[in-house]
Amino acid sequence: MKEWKLDFEWLRIRHKIKDTLGLEKLPDLNAVLLLIGIRELGTNETQFSKEEKQDLMHVAVCSLLEDDYYEFEGMDADGWPHWTPIRQVDVAGVDNQEKLLKEKIITYFDQIFGNELLQQN
Repeated sequence: MKEWKLDFEWLRIRHKIKDTLGLEKLPDLNAVLLLIGIRELGTNETQFSKEEKQDLMHVAVCSLLEDDYYEFEGMDADGWPHWTPIRQVDVAGVDNQEKLLKEKIITYFDQIFGNELLQQN
């Protein structure tokens, strides 16, 4: 995805999340990953420990990268999903890794919201 399109779509998704959740400011990448992790876990909980937040962000990353880098293993006894790495993430550098995650997040939300995400509020 071209850089300008990535920036545009990423900003649109952040605005959609901000507006939908009634947030005061745009969520950053970590906040979006946390939201995806909560959704993938399927919980209505709103309070999480620091460790649980890290685990939820890991759930989000594995879910986003499932097709290319992870295979879904199943749920544990506590209802948490687990994945097995099928190959190492071959994207070097923090900026490139963030770009990959943003592209996957755009695809994720496009699959959830479809054309609704593209409509203006």
